[in-house]
Amino acid sequence: MLREVTATGRHPAPEELDARRDLGERAAEAGYALPGLVGAHLAATRAALDGRTAPDPLMTAAEQAVDAFAEGYERARRQAVRQEEAARREFLDDLLLGRGDPGRLAGRAEAFGLRPAPAYAVAVARAATPFVDGSPGVRRVERVLEGAVLLAAKEGRLVCVVPAGTSGDVSGHVSGDVSGDGEELPARFARGVRAGSGPGGLVAAGRPHPGVGGVAASYEEALGALDLADRLGFEGPLVRAADLLVFPVLTRDRAALADLVLSVLGPLRAGRGGAGPLLETLTAYFDAGCVSAEAARRLGLSVRALTYRLERIHSLTAHDPGDPVHRYTLQTATLGARLLNWPAEPLP
Repeated sequence: MLREVTATGRHPAPEELDARRDLGERAAEAGYALPGLVGAHLAATRAALDGRTAPDPLMTAAEQAVDAFAEGYERARRQAVRQEEAARREFLDDLLLGRGDPGRLAGRAEAFGLRPAPAYAVAVARAATPFVDGSPGVRRVERVLEGAVLLAAKEGRLVCVVPAGTSGDVSGHVSGDVSGDGEELPARFARGVRAGSGPGGLVAAGRPHPGVGGVAASYEEALGALDLADRLGFEGPLVRAADLLVFPVLTRDRAALADLVLSVLGPLRAGRGGAGPLLETLTAYFDAGCVSAEAARRLGLSVRALTYRLERIHSLTAHDPGDPVHRYTLQTATLGARLLNWPAEPLP
């Protein structure tokens, strides 16, 4: 083409530039590096000049050819990236939802950077700003983790699949440590989320479960823990499903829980301002470990005012917050009210 351009002064034909684009795609698919290919084109141009000063048509043709070649190369590279992203997302969905054969999932896992392990756990992060793959926040989390974990954004949350059980431990905590610095992986993930998204981020960690097939169970636990943390007002930055096992027990029979809440706390509706202020008092009292001074500080009340409210609760419900047996019933009902969003939402 260059010889003809030199001889005639014509411009490259459209089909010649299309051929360069096709060749660029094939070069990308074959794994060649672009700088070396561009250098080869320029060397061919110099050979065509044979020591002469380059006429304008020749250099114009060379520039157009190189541009077309690079365009084809980049087009194929973008297509390869899209295909890889689609395959990665399909694998992640199969992994988190427990779809497909566990043996095939295990075979695909290592190709996506998840090293083999006896067990796996999943941690899920949410922040004020939704997570997006490749964003600066996600890259900061990747730098903090520095290990063979699978990290991906899903539905605005950031999901981290962690190899666990490296010490044969399949308990409520993740014992695997990628970097060897002794810091537990979920805690390091939470630190990375804080660094990448700022304050307000929350990480929920599911328990480790054996094999790649256990990823789906851990993911479901992590999502459940995240939902519970939001409903109960936990601030985090890290909550563990292993520490919240009592709550699924409470919510398993919603009708029984609603009956407990209404039977024990329903009389609080007769208090001044309704059930809300007295329920808030119980929540602060139990969250403070039943220490009146600390509960009063959290509520912005005097200890005397708090004591009056506790006495009012005892009078209305016939349950004394200071009595160990009554306290258990009141605390369980208070947790149930938070889980059911009562009294903001009416119960049947």
